[in-house]
Amino acid sequence: MQTTNLKPENLENNDKDVSINIEKMFEAGAHYGYSKSRRHPSVSSYIYATKNNSDIIDLEKTTIQLEEATEFIKNLGTQNKIILFVGTKPEARDIIKNTALSLDMPYVDTRWIGGTLSNFTEIKKRIAELEKYNKEIAEGGLEKYTKKERVVMAKKMEKLSKYYGGLIGLKKTPDALFIIDPKSEHIAAVEAKKSNVMVIALANSDSNIKNIDYPIVGNDSGIPSIKFFTTSIANAYTKGTMSIKN
Repeated sequence: MQTTNLKPENLENNDKDVSINIEKMFEAGAHYGYSKSRRHPSVSSYIYATKNNSDIIDLEKTTIQLEEATEFIKNLGTQNKIILFVGTKPEARDIIKNTALSLDMPYVDTRWIGGTLSNFTEIKKRIAELEKYNKEIAEGGLEKYTKKERVVMAKKMEKLSKYYGGLIGLKKTPDALFIIDPKSEHIAAVEAKKSNVMVIALANSDSNIKNIDYPIVGNDSGIPSIKFFTTSIANAYTKGTMSIKN
């Protein structure tokens, strides 16, 4: 019967899980916001207190947001949907790249190129060019070019790899974006909105979260915090894919 979910012991377990989650977020420094003067009005209700002019984020509310986001991500996993991971600030780059690679997902860790979503047809040409070059290298096909031509191509491909290397394998517009710091990545967030691509974002107190589909208000500058939330998203997706196999 459905009413078994309302048993006291289950409620206690749920409360315990929430407490553990909040404790882990606290340990990761997820509660650290920016100065009150930098606060965006859209996150005001997610601020627990202000100490020494710095905002303290309400982690109970963040927990609810995280649960909603991970449930959505888990559902994407059950359908093998594509998530594009975006995080170009120094604190986020390695975490975003390594997490995306672990899931065999595309990522942007250097700079968001305008048109990545809104003009994907052109972006796809750049990706195809890079893929062709990599294939030629693997198959020894560069020998047909002169030394000078190879040098020119190498320089061009180095630049393409820097900006499009994380997008290799992406054949269509992704189904969702996971963004670290939507204020820094505002162009990506705007393009996603215009392209009807869902956005999940870890956003600190200076971000406008009004147009984010699944905002997670938390510290988006501390490495432990970024890692905690990114890992939570990755785990949720993996659970979704595992449920298919089971």
